[in-house]
Amino acid sequence: MLQPLVVGLGRAGAGLHLKVLRKPAGNEDAPVWSGPVVGCDPRPGAEGEVPGLAVTASVAEAAARVRDPERTVVHVCTPPRSRLPLLTELAEHGFRNLIVEKPLAADRAELDGLLDLRRRENLRIAVVAHWLTSELTARLRRIVREEPYGPLLGFGMRQDKPRFARSLATSGHPTALDVEIPHSLGLVLHLAGPARLLDASCSDLRAGSRTRPLLGGARVELAHDSGVHTVLRSDLMSPVRQRTAHLRFGDGTVTAHYPIGEEDDHAQLVLPDGSGPRSFRDDALSAFLRRAYQDFAAGRPDPEFAVARDTARLLDEAKTRCGAPGSDTTGPVLGQGAA
Repeated sequence: MLQPLVVGLGRAGAGLHLKVLRKPAGNEDAPVWSGPVVGCDPRPGAEGEVPGLAVTASVAEAAARVRDPERTVVHVCTPPRSRLPLLTELAEHGFRNLIVEKPLAADRAELDGLLDLRRRENLRIAVVAHWLTSELTARLRRIVREEPYGPLLGFGMRQDKPRFARSLATSGHPTALDVEIPHSLGLVLHLAGPARLLDASCSDLRAGSRTRPLLGGARVELAHDSGVHTVLRSDLMSPVRQRTAHLRFGDGTVTAHYPIGEEDDHAQLVLPDGSGPRSFRDDALSAFLRRAYQDFAAGRPDPEFAVARDTARLLDEAKTRCGAPGSDTTGPVLGQGAA
């Protein structure tokens, strides 16, 4: 079996990935990873933040601690900026199986560099897009394919949550487009197919006398080759939390509520005819990580890598439209976590 290495012990690494890796693995199928889990984070004091975890301060130290880099899955839980130097260093130390937090890259230049590195070093990269492995998405996919309510015409999504503290304290995500929008953008590309950008905008985050440019919210409008029209919105100054999609079909609208956080893993689906169970368990991240490990063990590529690549390209185009500055590529940034 494959051994996990978690790089970056912020919210995504310690708060999400590590929790899944520490769950009992024999409930559904045979375990697909085996410990001990190794951590990597150079921040002073990081080794004491996660009890029971062996924490290293560098990629070189982590490579010496794991059983075999080629039989290790690296969870890259660092912010999207400066990711290329980190993945290059991991490849230099023999790591080939990588689970990378969304988005794949912060801008087009870094994306091109990552794609070249992936090809040159024969890396297997699975980008965290756990909504694509969720039970809710599987049900939406069947509805889109079978058309019980007619063809899909439009897709709209709201991803709202208050994110004042993290946006004011860290710089890992340069715009609101990097926080929640990658989830919904990957989802709609998965459901409705390739798209071109029609419009994009970002607003500033304001808290008292403090302002963080482009981190208050985002809007993205797409036209799909299939004819579907999409509008994605995210308000990071909202007093309430929601991850709600509205799929407009020829004969009615389907409403899908994705889990709003790790504290509750239930989704809700509201159909025009009122049929089917409205609420159900949907532990999408566990399902995603299990599939990724199974794919790595079998030598299979990530089946959704093309969606992750196209998501990063559209995000870069949207950020250019919003006047976002280029990403900082001075070196790897560990420990700040994801959204």
